[in-house]
Amino acid sequence: MPVPVPRQRAIPAVECGQAPAASPDSGPSKEQAPPGTHPAEHPTTRRENPTEKREKPTDTSPDTSTGTDSRTGTDSRTGTDTGAGRTHTDRTTQSAAPTNLTVLLIEDDPAGSPIVPDLLDQAGKPIRVRTARNLTEAGRLLTDDVHCILLDLALSAPAPARTNADGGGNGNGGGDDEDHDELAVLRHVLELAPRHAVLALTSSSDAERGAEAVAVGAQDYLFRDELDGRLLSRAIRYAVERKRSDSAERRLAEGRLRAQENRRLERGLLPTPLLAGSPLRFAARYRPGRSRALLGGDFYDVVRTPDGTVHAMIGDVCGHGPDEAALGVELRIAWRALTLAGLCGDELLGTLQQVLEHERSDDEIFATLCAVDISPDGRRAGLCLAGHPSPLLSRPGEPARLLPYDNNGPALGLLPGARWPRMQVELGAEWSLMLYTDGLIEGHVGEGRERLGQDGMVEMVRRQLAEGLAGEELLRTAVNEVRELNGGELADDVAVVLLDRTA
Repeated sequence: MPVPVPRQRAIPAVECGQAPAASPDSGPSKEQAPPGTHPAEHPTTRRENPTEKREKPTDTSPDTSTGTDSRTGTDSRTGTDTGAGRTHTDRTTQSAAPTNLTVLLIEDDPAGSPIVPDLLDQAGKPIRVRTARNLTEAGRLLTDDVHCILLDLALSAPAPARTNADGGGNGNGGGDDEDHDELAVLRHVLELAPRHAVLALTSSSDAERGAEAVAVGAQDYLFRDELDGRLLSRAIRYAVERKRSDSAERRLAEGRLRAQENRRLERGLLPTPLLAGSPLRFAARYRPGRSRALLGGDFYDVVRTPDGTVHAMIGDVCGHGPDEAALGVELRIAWRALTLAGLCGDELLGTLQQVLEHERSDDEIFATLCAVDISPDGRRAGLCLAGHPSPLLSRPGEPARLLPYDNNGPALGLLPGARWPRMQVELGAEWSLMLYTDGLIEGHVGEGRERLGQDGMVEMVRRQLAEGLAGEELLRTAVNEVRELNGGELADDVAVVLLDRTA
């Protein structure tokens, strides 16, 4: 009673290219073959036995190397793809009889003139070959699992007729027109399969045409009358690897061009301070949190209005991706325009909040901001804080200290109709004022969870000022030390602005 069950399982396993995996069951099925002939002809199985199945592919070149019936790949005489059997069995038997490479042969008479010998890959495993007699069949058989295309440049009339319809030669002229038609077929194949390797097949007496095929875009050309399995297998592997290398190099070049364009764009979006006529010295340091970027969600700007007042601003959009960077640029430009138009303090920040509310992609996005307006004589300043850390003021003979934080208003975009009080601050005759974003204070200290914080930053800057650092050197040293304390690159954007006035 249990005899028909193992026999019905063994026969499809051989037919689907699983002969090595099915060998444990093949012994009992052979011993019971005579009395089981009629059960084997059940509609769920094939009538041919495994021996016949292994001999049959010798009539069709595409399947001779696989030792399987057409259900593992395609029928070479009809050019049809029978992927139904492949999708189920290939995944379950890769360890038994895997096929690493699949090749598509485009040749007008594959059955009458088999030009492709048995093929094995570098590991000695069979290379599956599909055949197509024209471009229509090729398009149907060109699936993602095809690695290489073998194109015979000696295609007969049907292929040139197809290229003539596309505007090629008339097909009735001399050798030049014929060459053009055959290369037009190659161009058509390259358009049909831009990501596949292509090997051109030509005769040994027509090497020039093969070289032209390579110039058009084929990976290599081979002489049809000098092919053997070893040569063709190696050429296929090399062509596939060259195509992969060319594709990777092209993607790398495209990525570099995009990166260069992005860097030029971002560099153009960084601010140019407008301080003509002011005695104040300006320095800035900027490090975006995004890898290989010049612009992040932090933004800053400094301008001098016609009355001699110097306005400085630094802000931070929550997040540090490209969308936040774009929003930061919009807020910076809006701040400059509003400042040059004469707005200041609460009125300016209220208008900026409206801009943020209209431009943000999500209602939860907000921005912190610190705005300072320094009087024309440079001795006093107005300070507005919108959820932002207070600036650091240092003067000769005094330790650096944070400016008052008592009247800090909410971040922009959090509370409709919010107000931002303006505080008056005495600066003195000689001073340095440092504006910064929270990326400078939120880095970790060592491997623990402790962060630098404002107190740690103040102590660090005091020590660096005592060492005589100032301007660009002070900012560069401060940012580098924060990065070192963090143990590597900071996760958030960092922006620092320094304004100095000497007596």
